[in-house]
Amino acid sequence: MSVPQTAGARRTSSTWIFGTGGLVVGLGVVACFVGSALALGVVVPPEFAVPRSEAFDAVNALIGNGGDTPNGSGGMIPSTAPPFGMTRWVAQTHRNFVSRTPYNWTSERIHGFQGTRQPAIWMGESAPVGVVPGFVEVGVDEDGGARGVPSVDFEERGMKKVPGTEVITPSYYRVELEDDRKGRGRVVVEQSATSRVGHLRFTFRPSSPSFVPSVLVEVSRPSVITSDETNVTFPHGQVFISPHHGDPVTGPHTALLEISGFNDERQDSIITPTSIAEHAAKFKGYFSAQFTSSSSSTPSSSSAILHSFGILKNGTNLLGTNANSGALLSAYALFSGQGNGTEKADSEVVLEIRVGTSFISDEAARGHISNEAPLSGTLEQTARTVREAWVEKLDRIQIEGATQEQKEVFYTSLFHALQYPNEQIENGKYWSGYDGHVHEAEESYTGYSIWDTYRAAWAWQILFSPERIPGMITSMLADFKEGGWLPMWKNVVETNIMVGTHADSLIAEAVVKGLNGFDRELAWEAVWKDATVAPENDWTTNYYDREENVDYEVRAGLTSVYGVDGQGWVADDVHSESASRTLDYAYDDYAAAQLAKTLGKSEEEIVNPLMARAMRTAFTLWNEETGFMEARNADGSWAGDDAGWTEGDKWAYSFDVVHDIPGLIERRGGNASFVKSLDEHFDAGHNDHTNEPSHHIPYLYSLAGAAYKTQERVREIARNDYNNTPVGLSGNEDCGQMSAWYIFSAMGFYPVSPASGEYVVGSPFFDRLVINLPPRPAETSAGNAGTTGEGEADRRVLTITARGAPTKLYIKSLTVNGEAVTWPVIRHDQIADGGEIVFEMSDNIEAWGNGLLLLQEQSQVEHVEL
Repeated sequence: MSVPQTAGARRTSSTWIFGTGGLVVGLGVVACFVGSALALGVVVPPEFAVPRSEAFDAVNALIGNGGDTPNGSGGMIPSTAPPFGMTRWVAQTHRNFVSRTPYNWTSERIHGFQGTRQPAIWMGESAPVGVVPGFVEVGVDEDGGARGVPSVDFEERGMKKVPGTEVITPSYYRVELEDDRKGRGRVVVEQSATSRVGHLRFTFRPSSPSFVPSVLVEVSRPSVITSDETNVTFPHGQVFISPHHGDPVTGPHTALLEISGFNDERQDSIITPTSIAEHAAKFKGYFSAQFTSSSSSTPSSSSAILHSFGILKNGTNLLGTNANSGALLSAYALFSGQGNGTEKADSEVVLEIRVGTSFISDEAARGHISNEAPLSGTLEQTARTVREAWVEKLDRIQIEGATQEQKEVFYTSLFHALQYPNEQIENGKYWSGYDGHVHEAEESYTGYSIWDTYRAAWAWQILFSPERIPGMITSMLADFKEGGWLPMWKNVVETNIMVGTHADSLIAEAVVKGLNGFDRELAWEAVWKDATVAPENDWTTNYYDREENVDYEVRAGLTSVYGVDGQGWVADDVHSESASRTLDYAYDDYAAAQLAKTLGKSEEEIVNPLMARAMRTAFTLWNEETGFMEARNADGSWAGDDAGWTEGDKWAYSFDVVHDIPGLIERRGGNASFVKSLDEHFDAGHNDHTNEPSHHIPYLYSLAGAAYKTQERVREIARNDYNNTPVGLSGNEDCGQMSAWYIFSAMGFYPVSPASGEYVVGSPFFDRLVINLPPRPAETSAGNAGTTGEGEADRRVLTITARGAPTKLYIKSLTVNGEAVTWPVIRHDQIADGGEIVFEMSDNIEAWGNGLLLLQEQSQVEHVEL
């Protein structure tokens, strides 16, 4: 794994600077400033910087984009879209596939602009659409062929980024590109995007009148399956070209032309459960790209007129053709300028393109343009709408006592944690890959990385985006009704990625924390099925990572060994990742028990048996001789220290009984021995924050009477694993989990056992943090979620005060809503409707949260350097 650069390194060798409201990437040694113009770079134009927001301006969308390996990076891209947007738009520096994202900040060339639905670096793309600006030379070559054809070759079509021109914000992107290979001119590209519409503006500056602007729309591309670049397939596509396409809503506003169509690329199709594969194979991603002329304030600018168009199919130019289908399919259009009475070489041609996207039809994609970015509107208006959506969220939190770097890390964490799962609802409808039909609903989502996000990202969304939770759960329940199971890792449909049925935890946590607005009885039915019904061929299918041609994985091993009386583990000689499965299933049983208890299910028949299994099965892996968890075979024999783990090892997973930490402490011989084992885990370098199984571990000290060590370790991780550079995340973001750890830790607590409804106290980072919590969703007569509104009486403000926290990491006392807290745990119900948390901070280790014996043993320990 790549180690993040320190702040000091950034100051001397960075290639990124901040202007008003965004990131400007240049070259050379520069400094960081927010809210001021820079002599070395371009700042966000004022028309794209409204409404004003210091929180928005602190977002650094390049955090987590760098790294020299797929796992040495956060896997994030500097895309434009609103929170939870369906299609994100990004400059394309690479062809993306499993293990590679479309954009990496180190690249000097851009090869197009892509509407992407790749939710994480280790997941596949689904029906992208690419838009590529360029120039072609008009006329006829020596062989009688037309010269005016844009290249479809990925490398050939790339243009060089002009240094210092790249502006990056969540709502607006800008870059100037140069045709440095053929010298045909430059293009200024501006981009914004609503949830379903990409909105681009190209300002073409040809170097000669013989070069005309071109736009290539890549419909169906070569697609890499798996993470092997040589494993290339050729998805099917279809394209239609319609000149002078009108806007049915705005009437007189007419596009120069429309290019529409679809492709069926879905890189994760090979790991679709077999029982739904036939339906999922019907997947198509539709688009409608509408081209309009745009005016410019530059005197030399001219309106664009359509010169010619055509289709490129597998390298063959079909000039003037209006429709075609097949693989390796693109459409193109050439434009010329008119309206300024000059043919000067430096005249500009300004063109806007709106690309609606849909899973339902090209007509639906067309309608999204009318609804979200109509031809009568401007790019400035589109970008403002998207910026407003982000500002509404980001401005809900104010922090005092943070450095500029900490502000950037914190607000970028918010940006990351509000992207997934992403919308797939389209005007009250969604296409389901589980049954191949279009359904009606109020909300629908995909991009559920649940093995990662159940730990803290979901808890953060419950607290900070409660209006979304009923719809997200209802969407999961629709997957259950249409496909038979709750999702594990849904990317359009289920993919069987990772282990455990942690949707059980998501639902249980929401119910335990008091959320309504979804069908609770149906939710219970789905969770109960996870806990009691095994997958097909449970004894004979291994379910190794990304295994093809198998059905739903769910709780593999449930009937083979795990659910058998007197046993209680997943057998390593039957199933892959057996030890991790065992511990995950035990927690999921606990979550199901919590849900059953809250819903009033039978204690004797349901709650107690689930709880008993949760408490028993985890410790069937405990090897008394080694003092570690260890996988077991079906006959009960030990499988070896390194067998059966998922993104972790025996060190991380021997601390992974989050629902029974007292039982874990007892196995270690009590608090003192448990703390020593934690010390060994950290001091010997076993804690791997790049992967999620380690995220809760620093908080376990607090539950063993050594809260001061949690305070030290949390600060250390925040310092070493997060910063405001492209390598500022030590591991993959995984749909917001890495960032959610930082957000909660900065607040001073973390959801170690999410379905418990409790948080374990750590060490807050800032002097003061104020969160204006959104209104809770209200339950309507139909059982769907609305919002309560947000008048003065409805405001829920959570204030966290920790004066001196930036330099003092130890806690002397804690009160919540005026009541003293002596045990380092905060309940969700204490803060769900706002409240006041007050930490008294200290330079010294204090008695609060610490056992006397442990304090005596550590009395000579030097304080941790901040």
